[in-house]
Amino acid sequence: MATIAYHRPGSVAEAARLAAADPDARVIAGGQSVLPAMKLGLLIPSAFIDLAGLGELRGIRVEGASVRIGAMVTHAAVAESREIRATLAALSDLAEGIGDAQVRNRGTIGGSVANSDPAADYPAAVLALDATIRTNQRTIAADAFFKGLFETDLKPGELITAIEFPVPTRAAYVKFPQPASRFALVGVFVAQTGGRVRVAVTGAAAHVFRLEALEEALARRFVPEACDAVTVAPQGLNGDLHGSAEYRASLIPVLARRAVQRVSG
Repeated sequence: MATIAYHRPGSVAEAARLAAADPDARVIAGGQSVLPAMKLGLLIPSAFIDLAGLGELRGIRVEGASVRIGAMVTHAAVAESREIRATLAALSDLAEGIGDAQVRNRGTIGGSVANSDPAADYPAAVLALDATIRTNQRTIAADAFFKGLFETDLKPGELITAIEFPVPTRAAYVKFPQPASRFALVGVFVAQTGGRVRVAVTGAAAHVFRLEALEEALARRFVPEACDAVTVAPQGLNGDLHGSAEYRASLIPVLARRAVQRVSG
């Protein structure tokens, strides 16, 4: 059995140095993605870099029209935060629907976003809300962050420190969950800020993406019926034992309609 080193850095700077020095090391936030991958034999890291002791990566701050969430804030904390519930309820609702209680109490927002799982929920919120990902080196716009299957714009030694969400006029997230895992078979996050609308889809492709046809239809008329005229092509979408590409394509406008209904009542 391979020996795996364990590091518990005392600062973000130390964690970044450790990660940059060893490309085969894996950063541990909540461990909800890394450990299952190891059990399946998909990952054999040389070392763990545990961020659990870094208080500087925790905390929720609401200032005016912005919600800033530290990378190590758990899904449960997002779901239960009175500040987030009061300003960005769609994000609290999303967090409340992730996995089960154990996953919500261990998993973190930064770990989920950095992992870029194709069926994760948070990437849809990041993209639809046009969030800013803050790292130990720079800020990254949501549109530039998600690159592919489990691939992001993060560089070696670059760690997410916080995610900053603009507060929209109205927003909602609706997903069709895979019954066992509660990952999104398809999830759609709709956000309106003034006259601008952004629609992000997760679970349907290799990574989260925006759907311009729905954005344009809802920008013209932000009503549930606007989604009915949008047809999504199945080409490039995921197909597996849980649902074909055609099935996922048909779900997208349906879930978008439900999201708009949720905030239009």
